[in-house]
Amino acid sequence: LSWTGLFLWCLHGMLGSAMDCKNGGAGNVHCSISVDKLLDRAIHHSELIYIISEESTALFEETFIPKSMHAPQNNWGHCNSKTPPMPTSKSDVQQISDKWLLQSVLILIRFWMDPLKELQSSLDRYDNAPSALLNKTKWISTKLMNLKEGVLVLIKKMLDEGTLDPGNSVSLTSFMVPSDETEYVLRDYSLLTCFKKDAHKIETFLKLLKCRQTDNLSCSLF
Repeated sequence: LSWTGLFLWCLHGMLGSAMDCKNGGAGNVHCSISVDKLLDRAIHHSELIYIISEESTALFEETFIPKSMHAPQNNWGHCNSKTPPMPTSKSDVQQISDKWLLQSVLILIRFWMDPLKELQSSLDRYDNAPSALLNKTKWISTKLMNLKEGVLVLIKKMLDEGTLDPGNSVSLTSFMVPSDETEYVLRDYSLLTCFKKDAHKIETFLKLLKCRQTDNLSCSLF
């Protein structure tokens, strides 16, 4: 990972005071941070992203969706099955590697970057979208990009790999091809509910990775 990417993450507040930077002379700056502190900050970022995704979904429901149609009762969120799955048993958790967890987090982040931008464009066309909803979705997009930079640093430090397969991307049209205004609303609602689900995955995978740094045998999602 380039110093530019690391600096951008620091600039956005992801690394905070955990960065230990020294001037090596001749204009060279060397920065270091422990994996433990990197994970702490990535987890904190993912927690905030999940919280705001919950708030965004609730606000969208309150504004546009009749109570009888709220997810998961009628499951409008037909979520894409190509994203990394959540382990379903303790044995699954024990078998997956740290590399799989990091790759899965990065794939999930990259998977959602474009759809969230498209969602913002869609919401901008609404006549009565609350400003709070617009601000929250824009905040999520920005913080998700910051988190991606942090995960790339973790990959470099933990796996000694500079790049990984970017995985699949997804378009809003993957959820539904709207034919009228109501279907646009349901499509955007589906996207928000599915993103909230994957935001929880990101947070969970990072917390499992953190646990494994101290006591691998006792770490579990269950």
